[in-house]
Amino acid sequence: MTISYNWLSEYLPEKIEIEKLSGILTGIGLEVESVSSFEEIKGGLEGLVVGEVVSCEKHPDADKLKVTTVNIGEDKMLHIVCGAANVATGQKVVVAPVGITIYPTSGDPIKLKKAKIRGLESEGMICAEDEIGLNNNHDGILVLPAETAVGMKVSAIFKPQQDHIFEIGLTPNRMDAMSHLGVAKDVCAWLSYHNKKETNVLFPYHGNFNAGNQSRQVTVIIENEESCRRYSGVSISGITVSDSPLWLQQKLKAIGLKPINNIVDITNFILHETGQPLHAFDADKIKGNKVIVRNAGEGTVFKTLDDKERKLAATDLVICNAEEIMCLAGVYGGINSGVTKTTTNIFLESAWFDPISIRKTSVKHGLRTDAAARFEKGTDISNTIPVLKRAALLVKDIAGGEISTDITDQYPAPLKKTTVGLKNHYLKKLSGKNYHPDQVKNILQSLGFEVVKEGTDELWVDVPYSKPDISLPADIVEEIMRIDGLDNIEIPASITISPSVEKNQEQFKRKEKLAGYLTGFGFYEIFTNSITDSKFYEEATLSTAVKMINSLSADLDMLRPEMIQGGLQVIAHNINRKNTDLRFFEFGKTYGLSDAGKYVETTHLTLYVSGNTNEQHWKIKPAKTDLYYLKGAVERVVELSGIKKSSFETVQNQQLKNGSVIKSANKILGYLGEVNEKMLKQFDIKFPVFYADLNWDMITAISSTGVEYREISKFPAVTRDLALVVDKNVSYNQIEGIALSCKIQELRSVHLFDVFESDKLGAGMKSMAVSFIFLDERKTLTDKEIDIFMQKIISSYEESVGAEIRK
Repeated sequence: MTISYNWLSEYLPEKIEIEKLSGILTGIGLEVESVSSFEEIKGGLEGLVVGEVVSCEKHPDADKLKVTTVNIGEDKMLHIVCGAANVATGQKVVVAPVGITIYPTSGDPIKLKKAKIRGLESEGMICAEDEIGLNNNHDGILVLPAETAVGMKVSAIFKPQQDHIFEIGLTPNRMDAMSHLGVAKDVCAWLSYHNKKETNVLFPYHGNFNAGNQSRQVTVIIENEESCRRYSGVSISGITVSDSPLWLQQKLKAIGLKPINNIVDITNFILHETGQPLHAFDADKIKGNKVIVRNAGEGTVFKTLDDKERKLAATDLVICNAEEIMCLAGVYGGINSGVTKTTTNIFLESAWFDPISIRKTSVKHGLRTDAAARFEKGTDISNTIPVLKRAALLVKDIAGGEISTDITDQYPAPLKKTTVGLKNHYLKKLSGKNYHPDQVKNILQSLGFEVVKEGTDELWVDVPYSKPDISLPADIVEEIMRIDGLDNIEIPASITISPSVEKNQEQFKRKEKLAGYLTGFGFYEIFTNSITDSKFYEEATLSTAVKMINSLSADLDMLRPEMIQGGLQVIAHNINRKNTDLRFFEFGKTYGLSDAGKYVETTHLTLYVSGNTNEQHWKIKPAKTDLYYLKGAVERVVELSGIKKSSFETVQNQQLKNGSVIKSANKILGYLGEVNEKMLKQFDIKFPVFYADLNWDMITAISSTGVEYREISKFPAVTRDLALVVDKNVSYNQIEGIALSCKIQELRSVHLFDVFESDKLGAGMKSMAVSFIFLDERKTLTDKEIDIFMQKIISSYEESVGAEIRK
């Protein structure tokens, strides 16, 4: 949440230094994530002065340039070459002398230096509005009123606002602090407690509301009293819609809002001042002079302010006139009922809407407005009328007009305050600190709680309507500890704990071991969101996906059924930032529905590689990653997981080219291959990406956790190489499998070390060079024994795949 330092300070009885205020806010649970400077005009017009053009003559060597003499109130006149068509003698202008920096509306800052323009020296610049950041106007230089004093600072004329902006990490339960006044209340409570002196908020409204007449009566009818417990309104006639005054525009700009017109700006100002959303209707468009709060008809089509037609559901709460819908209650206005430049009469709405109802409508239609954000967390039901009076007076003051009705207030079932009791021993148990009863009472009263009963060991209080989340004694303890300062929580001398026994400890150890290996191998671990966007998936995948009922946004509406999309988003993010040599791994879960209709979770280990395997080096040339690089990493991962034997078989895969399935003991461990062009195009990736997806649950189910030790053989191993000419379609898996099927006990390993293709070998043929390692742990193998083994292997190759031995 964004809070303006200047704006907040208006409600505090004393101005607090920024650093101290930041510490106070964090200490009371309103964590300040950042403090940044704000300048309404970049550079604050610093160094710019008012000058008078004493003379203006045509440049001798340029038709469109003029040579001026400018008085800026110093002993020496400035000679400035100017290209503006409207510069003339006697004008008061904005001058940027040599040495200062100007900040144009668009483009980089410019530091002014002496310069020769067509042979004549120029000692500064006569500025246009866009050249000093005032606006985008470049029709000519800015001419100031004739009475403006020469030498005056330009910043004193335009008074650009300078402010500091707090970004507060607000927790979801702190709806009471979603406004400047809400924050000010907390700060004053802190000051009262720590300074031991009552400190009150300087409220801007002083109760001078009066209706001038009763000419614009509007009848309010609430049909759904559960979703709208209170609805207040007031009519104002004879207004003029125009730009807001400077002070109002500056406040909105400071918190990142764009001023629109005086009426809309007032409703936005009130929202951020008090936390209460308001809505302004054009009163002349309220047909039948009736405002009806009800649910929409299922399938009703309604056009909102953004000129989009939306199909409404029966759960959507709407505000109607006697004939038609005017707006989505608490969420968004309608295109035909809002305030325009020609509006002269308005009806201001201030209401309490059910948070759940507003949340559903806001999410369903993808309308995440500031008003919806307040209503869905809960607003102060007691504050609708004071806020409405404050807004009406501002409208009258800024837009003119007359308040034309008393406040209309429909409150069918007044809400009772929540009463909570707190025992002293419970406070000590939870906070770890002894608080004096008077301290507790003072803190709670400064926060708006009303003491209804006091006992020797307990205190009963009524919770203010502005804090609808508070219902338990623990909530009261939190309020006390906040104002005391969360950084003042006492740390006990000793802590008593009960040791817990971890479940699945071996699985965590294995994950940690593999993560360490992959990191050492040059991979980086990534964590992607398990909530994803349904647009990434085919209809067949969506049919078994787990969709979210109340999604956070339209782009995050389901639990991921696959891992690859999240990883590709990370790869695209890095490639777009010129980081193209990528090696990532991730442990994560996918979610779906089984054939029996039950929800299932599956844990995966995924690997992604793209770009080069090594950086540019004077001694080593960069090598491109490929499928075999990834396969080597996968083989090592499977081996380190405790699976001794695994195999790779070619398989068709919709997402992968040259896809392979990884198997062990007839169980599928996962898949790997090169991501196909269709998937890459979806994420705008133009580089090859190689991907492996391992079923971690299956790996842990069939792997061995034991460690086997074997004595190093005293006898040497023997290596023999063989070059086989085979059909191009014969894979290395077949070659390896045939050798192992010979069941030669002394054969310890088979490795492919070369593949050669040439027309000399014959059409459709290739040569595969294979290395065989033999070892007998009981004795040294003889050449004769090894020849027997090799002949057996050669015969198997000849019979199985028609291999020929290259001499």
